[in-house]
Amino acid sequence: MTLLSSEKLMLPSIPDPLDLPLYAQTLPCVAESVATARQLVRKALDVWGLEALEASAVLVMSELVTNSVDHYGRDLIRVKAVRLGEDRVQVAVIDRSPNGPTVPKQPAPFDESGRGLFLVDALAAEWGTERMRWGKRVWAEVTTAEEAGQ
Repeated sequence: MTLLSSEKLMLPSIPDPLDLPLYAQTLPCVAESVATARQLVRKALDVWGLEALEASAVLVMSELVTNSVDHYGRDLIRVKAVRLGEDRVQVAVIDRSPNGPTVPKQPAPFDESGRGLFLVDALAAEWGTERMRWGKRVWAEVTTAEEAGQ
């Protein structure tokens, strides 16, 4: 098939299998992408009226992207914010590294790094890693205090 310069190749859209509202973006795996990922989360939460989750969800996304940049650091990453319920959102980072994050440990007082997943663990209702054929997805669910206590 030959396309003329004025023609566009139309690809079928792939619906979300769970039909949940989501925002997603593919970004370069560089430190500057942390700010873009935070903006994506802020925008999604604003549209969904979930501003109460902003501080936690934005910090969690920052830590997940930073972890991917620091430990994968090449090619592209995919970031997502998915509304799971009335007061619950999932943020996720997908990269091509097969290596998942290690279980967070309490950092020593003067450590200059190592707090990212410790913060994710403290702020998220749940978090985990899903292995994929070509990499992994690290996700975290953030919810209101009322829903987390149920």
